[in-house]
Amino acid sequence: MRTHRTKRFARLAAAALLGLTVYGLLAYILLPMAWVHHERQPQLAGRPMVTRTSADIPGDPLNIGLVAEQGDVAGAMRAIGWQAADPITVRSSLGIVRSVLIDKPDPRAPVSALFYDGRREDLAFEHASGTSARRRHHVRLWKVLDVGAEGRPVWLGSVTYDRGVGLSANTGQVTHDIAPDIDAERDLLAQEILSADRATSAYQVSGVGPTLVGRNGEGDRYFTDGEIEMVVLTESGQSGVAVPTQSDPPLRIRLKDRIWDGIKPVLRRLVR
Repeated sequence: MRTHRTKRFARLAAAALLGLTVYGLLAYILLPMAWVHHERQPQLAGRPMVTRTSADIPGDPLNIGLVAEQGDVAGAMRAIGWQAADPITVRSSLGIVRSVLIDKPDPRAPVSALFYDGRREDLAFEHASGTSARRRHHVRLWKVLDVGAEGRPVWLGSVTYDRGVGLSANTGQVTHDIAPDIDAERDLLAQEILSADRATSAYQVSGVGPTLVGRNGEGDRYFTDGEIEMVVLTESGQSGVAVPTQSDPPLRIRLKDRIWDGIKPVLRRLVR
């Protein structure tokens, strides 16, 4: 009897081990590899897709990309009504505190520093939402390639929506809370640029990958399909095409996105 139980236990243990092995291969190797695609910007392959805080804590994921010279980036952001964020100084810091406390607009309020490739953001833009700096759309951008696939610089950025002010779960410092659906902000910014006659085309490359419940450097939760929306801007302020080309990603990515579209309504209810 004991031998029979021992053999049965051994079979169950082997089955459990096999199950864990298969799960590990699927969850951590095969499926992540299946979602990776950089066919339109091959030099981005292998790069980290998450920013870091000054304390080297993972920050906001990268989710937007622009192909353009710096002047064209700034021109496109002005065209859609976004303003360059002020640098962090004593005066600008006091200004954002005043804006929040007395509910007064501060459309160029500074953004906290995040780091990529060991340096803080090269550019930062924002668009006010509400009557103070408590709520705003904002994006940080880093120039990651001097020459990309289109023969022009490539910028990667993190665009999120500040929905309020609170305490960081990691540091205890006063900071903004971001809305968890960061894909909504990515899509909003991309579509504003595409609709403003400042772009010629758009396509996706892989970012951080599908994430059900991520946390940024302040402890805020987020979810994302893990894609970076790349927008190719017009050159030197020229007008874009009437209908910018929006290329579909590979079939496996489209299938993943359809699954994600089914999951997203649930995440919106659960992740707040």
